[in-house]
Amino acid sequence: MIRFLLSLGISVVSAALALLVAAAVVDGVRVQAAGFIVAVLVFALAQALLAPFVFSMARKYASAILGGIGIVSTMLALFVATLFPGGLQIQGLTAWIVTPLVVWLITALGTWILGALIIKRWWMNREPKSAGRNAQS
Repeated sequence: MIRFLLSLGISVVSAALALLVAAAVVDGVRVQAAGFIVAVLVFALAQALLAPFVFSMARKYASAILGGIGIVSTMLALFVATLFPGGLQIQGLTAWIVTPLVVWLITALGTWILGALIIKRWWMNREPKSAGRNAQS
């Protein structure tokens, strides 16, 4: 359960970072402070729900695009997040092409790096305590 909560937290943090970077570097992307938390949570939830669905559909009907599943599910999750007013806005074709790439790259790297650092540190801090309890038994 703790590992799940850590993974969830890492996903939300990497999504927040990705949306902020996309807003800073991609013309046509705006993140409004009032709806930022909602946009991040909606994006992270949509990404978590859509990725397995898109993977399943691609595997079944278009196996040639399996490598692009992350980008496709990121684009769909961004679309869902833009449906909630006051948070994320993406305007223009170029922004809709570049933003999923930027967000996908940052969330993938962020999840990988933060996951390695946080979960590994949590696991290492957990081991000595259990080893100490076993030695005392």
